Amino acid sequence: MADIAATSLPRAPAAAAIDHRTVRLLEAPILPLLVRLAWPNVLIMLAQASTGLIETWWVAKLGTDALAGMALVFPAVMLMTTISAGAIGGAVSSAIARALGAGRREDANALVLHAVVINLILGLGFSALFLLAGRPIYRLLGGSAGDLEAALIYSNVAFAGTVFVWLMNGLASVIRGTGNMLYPAVVTCVGVVFLVPVSPVLIFGLGPIPPLGIAGGGAALVAYYAAGTLAMAWHIQAGRNPVRFQRARMRWRLFAGILRVGGLSAINSIQTNLIIAGSTALVAAHAGIGAVAGFGTGVRLEYLLIPLVFGIGAPMVAMVGTNMGAGRFDRALTITLTGAGLAFAITEAIGLAAAAFPGAWLALFSAEPDMIEAGSAYLRIVGPTYGFFGLGLSLYFAAQGAGRLFWPLAGGFLRVLIALGGGWLALTLTGALPALFAALALALVVYGATVFAAVRTGAFLR
Repeated sequence: MADIAATSLPRAPAAAAIDHRTVRLLEAPILPLLVRLAWPNVLIMLAQASTGLIETWWVAKLGTDALAGMALVFPAVMLMTTISAGAIGGAVSSAIARALGAGRREDANALVLHAVVINLILGLGFSALFLLAGRPIYRLLGGSAGDLEAALIYSNVAFAGTVFVWLMNGLASVIRGTGNMLYPAVVTCVGVVFLVPVSPVLIFGLGPIPPLGIAGGGAALVAYYAAGTLAMAWHIQAGRNPVRFQRARMRWRLFAGILRVGGLSAINSIQTNLIIAGSTALVAAHAGIGAVAGFGTGVRLEYLLIPLVFGIGAPMVAMVGTNMGAGRFDRALTITLTGAGLAFAITEAIGLAAAAFPGAWLALFSAEPDMIEAGSAYLRIVGPTYGFFGLGLSLYFAAQGAGRLFWPLAGGFLRVLIALGGGWLALTLTGALPALFAALALALVVYGATVFAAVRTGAFLR
């Protein structure tokens, strides 16, 4: 992949080197194209997010300790998922889109193998980290006694097979970078259909299959990602994709192109998960296990917004990246604003509904009074600001496509400072969880408004 700075020079790709999908990204009307590309991607991300919800629903039947244990592990699982799919995955899609937009087909093919190597190494690294240091990590997040042991059981199984999460998301990002959002959506939805019956069978047992308890949820998740990895690899290897596996000399230039954008993007993922993990620890320090379970269940809806916005953001990465590679900066900016408006409208509607009817979400998982009280307070206060989260996150994906991530990261740092610093101060002064939730809400508003202001003033492309 060429250096990001090189994309500032307009270039006309050779017509013979351009696939019809690339031409569509450069020429088709923006809003209809974005919606057409986004709907299968929204479907894939909602289906992928529902795998965690399916697990949570079944694990909740095992008791409050198990539910709280999953709340402890969930930030770590989401950190891994958002880095692999959103950060490194987005960097892979961006690199391939810009290479195709510039007519560099050889680089685009070589990037496939480079992406596999990066995801394999990072997947093994995450496995080693949480298998070796899981106990102190979850204890730091507030785990103790039964919930800590439940967290470790689930974590050890899930992270033993986490390399498949990275490989599936990496290969799906290769396919999405060419403008094909439908195939990854189909694979993921088929996988969810597989997961619905398999997860409870492994958790509670059936016939000769013994009950594995909370470990069964992790085992079902690993099986889902392993099957998805094979399906994505087959699609690329079968020649059904504009870019394909190709023997290529490992080149630092291509590794650096992915890792530079992916590394900066990973900071954004770390910021989001740091806020959730830090907030969970603050709740655990000031309230009981029921409040931790309630906050963890409530904040799952916020996490659900990430794959939803990713559904819109992934086509934005491909569309913005392709147009930046072709030197069409005005069209890239129009795509950015269109996608941001769409993401804001959807996430704000979800947030307002959650604030109005928090029990409709929380009661899906538990009827414990402490859990319902804490989760309802969170959704009523933070839910109305969800639109700003969708706004900032969609602009992050556009910046990823352009390879220019300063403003999303700056907005993210402000969010961390207000959410954790302000949240700790609010809890210290008042001792009341609603004060923490108010700080989380303010942080989302500042995050979205900061990045949007940078786009509107033109600082986004400088």
